[in-house]
Amino acid sequence: MDLTLIQNLSLSYISSFALRCAVDLDISGRIQAYCRPMPLNELARSIPIPPEKDSMLGRLMTLLVHQGVFGQSKDGYQLTPASELLLTDGSNLGAYVRLFTQSQSMKDWSQLSEVFKDTGNCTLFEKMHDGKKAWEILKETPESGNRFNEAMASQSNSIMLGLVARCSNIFDGLNSLVDVGGGTGTAIKIIAEAFPGLKCRLFDLPHVIQNALKSDSFDVIGGDMFEKIPPANAIFLKKVLHDWGDEDCVRILKKCKEAVLESSKNGGKVIVVDIVIDLENSDTKAVETSLLYDICMMNIHGSKERNKQEWHDIILGAGYSGYKIYPAQLGVNSVIELYP
Repeated sequence: MDLTLIQNLSLSYISSFALRCAVDLDISGRIQAYCRPMPLNELARSIPIPPEKDSMLGRLMTLLVHQGVFGQSKDGYQLTPASELLLTDGSNLGAYVRLFTQSQSMKDWSQLSEVFKDTGNCTLFEKMHDGKKAWEILKETPESGNRFNEAMASQSNSIMLGLVARCSNIFDGLNSLVDVGGGTGTAIKIIAEAFPGLKCRLFDLPHVIQNALKSDSFDVIGGDMFEKIPPANAIFLKKVLHDWGDEDCVRILKKCKEAVLESSKNGGKVIVVDIVIDLENSDTKAVETSLLYDICMMNIHGSKERNKQEWHDIILGAGYSGYKIYPAQLGVNSVIELYP
């Protein structure tokens, strides 16, 4: 068992690139278009690949079926809830897969041990990109920025559809909402369309909102969350705070509190969608995924995912009177309501 574990972990990167291959070949889309279980030869011809490569495709599919990405019956391959997320007319998480399986990523991660030997607080990303932070690269390189925005939008779409379906009560009684750090507007568009009586605004850096979705359902405002956040009955922070260290998170949350209190002296709240690490969770895959995210944040931004105590510390450190955590099962994300 111990040998198997080490072998499995050493080869696990192959799973990432097998998934990337399925995305690049649009296997989900081809199975969907077939409208019934799809035999291997039909899948191969639809790509198309040379007939001598059919057995290779079959071996790739055997791995992905075993991992639950696709299903298989005696009649052929089928979509699963996981592979449906890769459909371009659905959540399109293929963009997310491509972001995290870039060739540069493999080169970066191979140098992880060197970061531990270095003095100072340089992250792995900064070490591999001449000292530049991730946000600088995204701003300076439009291609990288667009790739990042597309990936975050695809993830956001999946999370938000679950949020409005299963946690609609968190929007009860709200009159206005600002999505802080909302990127190109995927999340706020879903909220605005689900709750048409709610005045919604997207707030992000000026160069980010230049690529914002065009919609009559929400307004777009450019600015810096560290300086001032537009007032609203509710402030929405999805997958934002894990990008920042504790001190910066406290600064952001204080600005959110000011925005809520400026809009309404009584009531109002901040809604956070982010990971809450729970090592006692019986879902070991969820625990492992949250810990992988933590290492990812550590090495890209020098930030972290947080456990319950760490969330408690930054929330109360920002002066909030209380909070409530909802394990909403939005992937590995939870919902946290903060009360000024």
